[in-house]
Amino acid sequence: MADRLTAARTPVGHRPGRYVLRTVVTAYLFFLVAWPLYLVGRNAFAGGSASFQDILTDPDVTHALQLTVVIAVVAVVINTVFGVGISILLVRYDFPGKRALNALLDMPLSVSPIVVGLALILVYGGRDGWFGPSLEAAGFQIIFAVPGMVMATVFVALPLVVREVVPVLQEVGDEQEQAARSLGANAWQTFRRITLPSIKWGVVYGVVLSLARSLGEFGAVKVVSGNVLGDTRTATLVVEEKYLNFDKGGAYATAFLLALVAVACIIVVSVLRPKEER
Repeated sequence: MADRLTAARTPVGHRPGRYVLRTVVTAYLFFLVAWPLYLVGRNAFAGGSASFQDILTDPDVTHALQLTVVIAVVAVVINTVFGVGISILLVRYDFPGKRALNALLDMPLSVSPIVVGLALILVYGGRDGWFGPSLEAAGFQIIFAVPGMVMATVFVALPLVVREVVPVLQEVGDEQEQAARSLGANAWQTFRRITLPSIKWGVVYGVVLSLARSLGEFGAVKVVSGNVLGDTRTATLVVEEKYLNFDKGGAYATAFLLALVAVACIIVVSVLRPKEER
């Protein structure tokens, strides 16, 4: 009886299991995430700033960095526009196949990016694709060109905006939207003045996560790009090329720049989330 009373009086926050769990989780994240990223940064600066000067003055590398940013921005814009639309469709409307559509949105998270790239080739490839020959006859090249790289990036980052916006839409409900429509507001006015302000933080989080994911895409882009130096080679492909050619300083420096952008995205989300809660 005394042991039970002692256990009942012990605050939950001071029980030994809490510290054991915190130690295990911290060690797991440290060795799995923090320590490897730290080593990338340390190796990037191992030779001082020489590696960064080399990659930033190399026209092929700067082209790859610029191409990566352009592809990521275009993919984020596309995923944001369609992601918000899909979120509204899933939350505000009931229709046959809704569950199937909801499940389909998670496919990019479960399918290997390599499979994504091969699937796009089967659809849009110039020789074997379903639509590729017709598109190329009309003067449009998808695979082994920038449009295919954009499509692959859009595919892998597709669910991120939707999965951030859907819970927000479910939480806010549709009472204000219905009130606006009853007062004579059309669909665009209701969306611009009611819906969009209520989901703006969900959209922001989705955009930031989608941007980080798009900048770091490798597998799908490698399959559909052709990896042509100075043309369709992105920053992640530059990292691979330099590492395989024993230019580890350049590989680490380029990887560090990509990791820096990803960390910046995480910091933005961490700073903005408390503002939303307030």
